[in-house]
Amino acid sequence: MRAIGYSAFGAAADVLALHDIGVPEPAAGEVRVKLVYSGVNPSDAKARSGTRPGVLRPPFDLVVPHSDGSGVIDAVGAGVAPARIGERVWIWNGQWQRAFGSAAESICLPSVQAVALPDGVSFEAGAALGIPGLTAAHAVFGGGNISGQTLLISGGAGAVGHNAVQLAKWGGATVIATASPRAFERVKAAGADHVLDYRADDLAAQIMAITEGKGIDRAVEPEFGVNAGLLAEVMRANGTIAAYGSQFDMSPTLPFGPFLFKAITIDIVLIYILDPAPRAAAIEKLHAALSAGALHPAIHEIMPLEDAAKAHERVMSAGRNGAVLLEI
Repeated sequence: MRAIGYSAFGAAADVLALHDIGVPEPAAGEVRVKLVYSGVNPSDAKARSGTRPGVLRPPFDLVVPHSDGSGVIDAVGAGVAPARIGERVWIWNGQWQRAFGSAAESICLPSVQAVALPDGVSFEAGAALGIPGLTAAHAVFGGGNISGQTLLISGGAGAVGHNAVQLAKWGGATVIATASPRAFERVKAAGADHVLDYRADDLAAQIMAITEGKGIDRAVEPEFGVNAGLLAEVMRANGTIAAYGSQFDMSPTLPFGPFLFKAITIDIVLIYILDPAPRAAAIEKLHAALSAGALHPAIHEIMPLEDAAKAHERVMSAGRNGAVLLEI
């Protein structure tokens, strides 16, 4: 079968290549998914580039990247109900701590990691549910019911942020989002009640004015280090910051005094290692929002499998709005 893989770290165009590898057979407890789309995420590009601290070489002789995808189950291993064959599914953690991910015609993985797609949900949307969908759902709902709360969603135009805006609004929250002015209308269309320029000098004052001085109940934050000072100002007492990234400042200095005297909770979100119960809760929220027509994962671009290198470059683009998919 066709598969995109790499055996060394480096630039996408230099190390990603098309390979012909054997079709996998599902082991006990596994299913085989004939993939329709593979979802490409920034984490996939970072792993391929070799920029992870302390990781000097790929962990396997050949790595087929990507954790997200969608397709149809066409074989099952021992212990899995044969009735699952023919089921439309989306997958999560396809390549997490494994050699072979979703950048291929087929993938075998534990049955629980192939989730039945709700009726009417497209394969395109399904391929965007793994990392960006689950991250958004857990960051928004990981603390429980948000109805009546005020949520701050930074980076509301990004793949995770755009999903989070839709989910938070569906969950009954007042949504304040930040974005670049060129994305304001898109973020408002996703359901944000207020959209603010993330570069504004008086951003904290604007947020506090909107909340009438009460502050933010829960923040969904992709750049924790950069925004730690802002969050110290705008969070209300006993508020929670659900931080899923800090790329521009991986060793942040925190204003501990304000954090302490507001008893702010910092919830670090890494969807790959989420425990089964909160993962099931996040999946339930995603499916409910999809079925209600309240969640529409944005697809930025779809490319053929052979254009994987270009997709890796595109997914790291600052102008990307939504998921980047490979059509198998």
